[in-house]
Amino acid sequence: MMKTLKATLLILLAITTTVLADVGSKKTQTFTVDRVLNASAEAVWKVVAEEFADVAKSHPRLASSHYVDGSPMSGEGCERICSLNDDGSKYTKEKIVDFDSENYTFKAEINAVGNLPLDTSSSYVIYKVTPINQNQCRITLTMVYRTKPAFAGALAKGRFRKIIRDYAIAIEHHTLTGEDVNPDNFKEIKKKYI
Repeated sequence: MMKTLKATLLILLAITTTVLADVGSKKTQTFTVDRVLNASAEAVWKVVAEEFADVAKSHPRLASSHYVDGSPMSGEGCERICSLNDDGSKYTKEKIVDFDSENYTFKAEINAVGNLPLDTSSSYVIYKVTPINQNQCRITLTMVYRTKPAFAGALAKGRFRKIIRDYAIAIEHHTLTGEDVNPDNFKEIKKKYI
């Protein structure tokens, strides 16, 4: 009887400890998109980092993007608003942190959203550009996010991954041609890179 009582108490203690530990933590989803681009690391870095707020020129899902007034034009602390529709009601507000121009990497924190199911306390994208040779580089985009409601995170992962894969293709096209990529022309552009 005493052994059963001790075992039951130990199980209850383990469950209580696990539940209490999970209350303060937030479960996030993570995925990485990796693509070799036929462009120099310097040229790709210019598009993704130095022209951070002009992302609508190289993103197939954005209607527009612009700098946040008062933020630096590039580098640490640069902020942008990315509108996913023409009236700007669906948007993300993102800020560069951990900017490292020598190693071609930074984090874009998602600080605010409009009509999107993202938890801004736990959502960001890490950009990494790795030189391969003078005419090629690898872009690695790692997205960490939490949705509202949280259970939708696993459901959204495939869609988010597809959006980021398309973005990597659009970065290459914009870097090589200077042509703006948008929802209207991306389908034809994508055919050239698959």
